[in-house]
Amino acid sequence: MWSAGVQTARFGRLLSRVRRAKAVGKRTLTIIDGGTTQLIDVALATCSLLPDLDDDERLLIPGLAARGLVAEPRVWDDPSVPWDAFRAVVVRSTWDYSDRHTAFLEWCAQPRLLLNTLPVIAWSTDKRYLRELSAAGVPVVPTTWIDPGTSDDDVHIPDGDVVVKPSVSAGGRNTSRYRPTDRDQARAHVARLLATDRTVLVQRYVESVDTNGETGLIFFEGVFSHAIRKGPVLRAHSVATDQLWAPEEISVRVPDAIERAVAEQTLDAVPWPRNELVYARVDLVRGDGGAPLLLELELAEPSLFLGYGDDAPARLAAAIAGRIRDAAP
Repeated sequence: MWSAGVQTARFGRLLSRVRRAKAVGKRTLTIIDGGTTQLIDVALATCSLLPDLDDDERLLIPGLAARGLVAEPRVWDDPSVPWDAFRAVVVRSTWDYSDRHTAFLEWCAQPRLLLNTLPVIAWSTDKRYLRELSAAGVPVVPTTWIDPGTSDDDVHIPDGDVVVKPSVSAGGRNTSRYRPTDRDQARAHVARLLATDRTVLVQRYVESVDTNGETGLIFFEGVFSHAIRKGPVLRAHSVATDQLWAPEEISVRVPDAIERAVAEQTLDAVPWPRNELVYARVDLVRGDGGAPLLLELELAEPSLFLGYGDDAPARLAAAIAGRIRDAAP
């Protein structure tokens, strides 16, 4: 047995370690033998095909560590994970959600603090939000909407090259490009999606993407962080991917003033104050005459290309740490 003096000294060393941990915001668990182990503060939600995240997303882990927060990836549909035990769950590469959209939104209700929040995730994982943004004056890629229950005779495919996609999709899945000579294939694609009770988007294919690509502008808490160029994914009469996500050609891009203005306008048109969005990616393409058009607003599980922006991991980590601090009792 230990003497009272030894026990007192041992407890003092343990208390000192606990105080140091608390000083940097870490949670600790005391083990019976006197040691301590860190609990996970932040779960970075991913999918089973990327259980350890990709290299770019892992850049967030040391950024959070620098703020005293221990972060690890967890698979969103793993039933063994106690989601309410984390101080925050950050939605990252949950790219297999689109075929289980309802189950995904039910999962989103489990964490005590989800980033982005459940209302934001629910709104942005259904591309019908583009209708709202267009009505608010945001310049959106021309889109024909086909709702479930529409008869084949009432399906209209616009002239020119078009892209057919469901309103709930991720990573380019169930998305195809068709030329004017492929109208039968395009109509068959629409029919398949309608048969599964999905809303369908038929968008005019913006030809500038083939040469200029897309511009993705990344924001943290409503403030511009950095931007990337994404090369073309859809070639003529092609499917974006039959895998979970489409391969992408990414490089750094400096957006011009007009692109910045459209991105800012887009964020100002969402149903929440823009500073409530921990992260956002605004994807723009150049329409006729070179004017930027909104292709998508990604608020759920976008790649944020942290390695392409100076200090981007630190800025995102600061935003997450601030939300955790604000949510503390």
